[in-house]
Amino acid sequence: MLRQIKRIVTEPKYIFIYALYIFAKFIPDRLYLKLLFRLKMGYWMDFDNPQTFNEKLQWLKLYNRRPEYTQMVDKYAAKEYVASIIGAEYIIPTLGVWDSVEDIDFDSLPNQFVLKCTHDSGGIVICTDKSQLNIEEAKSKLKKGLKRDYYPTSREWPYKNVPHRIIAEQYMVDESGYELKDYKFFCFDGVPKALFIASDRGNTTEETKFDFFDMDFHHLPFTNGHSNAVKPVLKPKGFEMMKILAAKLSQGMPHARIDFYNINGQIYFGEITFFHWGGIVPFDPEEWDYTFGSWITLPEKQK
Repeated sequence: MLRQIKRIVTEPKYIFIYALYIFAKFIPDRLYLKLLFRLKMGYWMDFDNPQTFNEKLQWLKLYNRRPEYTQMVDKYAAKEYVASIIGAEYIIPTLGVWDSVEDIDFDSLPNQFVLKCTHDSGGIVICTDKSQLNIEEAKSKLKKGLKRDYYPTSREWPYKNVPHRIIAEQYMVDESGYELKDYKFFCFDGVPKALFIASDRGNTTEETKFDFFDMDFHHLPFTNGHSNAVKPVLKPKGFEMMKILAAKLSQGMPHARIDFYNINGQIYFGEITFFHWGGIVPFDPEEWDYTFGSWITLPEKQK
């Protein structure tokens, strides 16, 4: 609550954003996205002739509604889909899946594990030592996650029909010894064009860092949502294989972001995302929004 009040005081536009969220379910998709985009991005988007990456993501929300996308964003169901394409060896082992927090059998779980909701990105509990885990706090966080609904406020329609469940996964850590960096590939009709590496995610005193690279691993000179890392981000082992796997998983899609983890060259699938940042976070400098946008060829509208 204090964070929201501070936002409103420093940036009055958030009064209108929060009001829009409150009345979201009463507003048709196209009008809602047009208003949200104006408030978040600072200009009116053109649904008839979108040019930037963020504009085209809004267009795809409305007009590219392939039913199979729902399975692809479901953190549990996506595993079977991905394994059928690239193999089960790239899937993080699942330790359990439950419909309710009360159903979780903590005694059966190993000393280290990860709990997450299958339909969102915030409901996650990372346990590195079960003897130190506050189970009631973990349950409380997961209950909030189960209640969260992405669709009304972002109109990311693939999440609308994902069952709200909890899965337990094997705990993983990369060569750093304290975190699990994300390697997120932006793919266009099956062709990876860029990626960013999310680091410092386990650091409680520092903001997560995003560093963007091209497919030759040249660092790209822009930011989007988070600042660059202070320390150099090194090219991971298995980088070329990650590109191959990302290409396979994104075939036939105008755009998808394919996420992986990499532990000393062993690659694991993370998730598939169709709307990076919901399509409402600016690039700095803005020219990169147009560059990424130029890589999306919009399909025919679906009714």
